[in-house]
Amino acid sequence: MEKKTIVLGVIGSDCHAVGNKILDYSLSDAGFNVVNIGVLSPQEDFINAAVETNADAILVSSLYGHGEIDCRGMREKCEEAGLKDILLYVGGNIVVGKQEWADVHQRFKEMGFDRVYPPGTSVETSIHDLKEDLYK
Repeated sequence: MEKKTIVLGVIGSDCHAVGNKILDYSLSDAGFNVVNIGVLSPQEDFINAAVETNADAILVSSLYGHGEIDCRGMREKCEEAGLKDILLYVGGNIVVGKQEWADVHQRFKEMGFDRVYPPGTSVETSIHDLKEDLYK
């Protein structure tokens, strides 16, 4: 089975690095080729890394609550860059304040994200979903 390439990073002005490192190690251990662009990353860095590495998926992390703002238009920018079929995952504390998760989930799905994870989602869940989505 060929190794799939995942671009991983923390979007926007978010500098939460610990979870990013945990995801990097866990995804690598699960057999993925991880391209970790780190923290404080704009959408363009994710997209450029995905184009340069011919990535299969982009995993966006956000913990500071502004993920919804930071992620707007990302699917469209991916398509403009020739990444029409790339998987887009997002997770963490992606909105400000207490909001109904069903509403948050729906908004991100409408923004073009394939998988949307609430705070506290296990790494194993993401790994399972990546394998399910990438090795169909």
